Amino acid sequence: MELTAITYEVSDHIATITLDRPDALNSFDAAMAREMVWAWESVRDDGDVHVVVLQANGERAFCSGLDLRQDTDWFMRDNEWNSFDPGALLGPKLQHKVWKPVVVAAHGMVAGGAQYFLNEADIIICSEDATFFDPHASAGIVSALEPIGMIARGMNVGEVLRWALMGSEERITADTALRIGLVSEVVPGDPAVDLRARARAIAATIAGRNPRAIQGTVRAIWESLDMTRTTALNNGLSYTLIGNVGFDGSAGAKAPTTYR
Repeated sequence: MELTAITYEVSDHIATITLDRPDALNSFDAAMAREMVWAWESVRDDGDVHVVVLQANGERAFCSGLDLRQDTDWFMRDNEWNSFDPGALLGPKLQHKVWKPVVVAAHGMVAGGAQYFLNEADIIICSEDATFFDPHASAGIVSALEPIGMIARGMNVGEVLRWALMGSEERITADTALRIGLVSEVVPGDPAVDLRARARAIAATIAGRNPRAIQGTVRAIWESLDMTRTTALNNGLSYTLIGNVGFDGSAGAKAPTTYR
């Protein structure tokens, strides 16, 4: 597939997806959505890919949400019952059933619909210059799907409401994002160098593990979010029994240290 809005490369069992519309602050349009669908399907079906790094080109923004300068008829149809959520195409799990870990490296502005990329990620790190905000309220439109996704991944309801209701005037800094659990690490230095290097290092560590065990772990944890505690534990036990077949758990047994 010819890519115009993202780049995609695979090396050392790591797929690197880079948002590549810096002149448009990496806002997503029909082309980016279409290419992200291809990328996630490629990740899912390629056995050589164990983990994904998602990053963005340009100095100013990781992603500024939906590109409103272009026609939206690719998801907003004349018959409203045929309209769909465009952001559902951007994430790996709900729509595309990708259970390989995703590490997001966010920098600069992370606005509104950018949360679609974050809400289904497994590990999110950011640079010191990262700012997270939601312009929906400032534009007088409903913000629902992005904040619901944030709550689903475990963020505090009060923090999410503040993010959604304060609009563009409220900027969550990198330090605040770390405090409220939006990211798990803030990386100092040059985002184009240090942030990417750190994301790659995290991905490389994961890529060296048993990929089947890693995918089973990711799937069990994410699926548990839609289950009661008892159902989630029973489902997790099933995945443990399925995924660990052949592992000798007797005293003194050791798991392999690498699966490259």
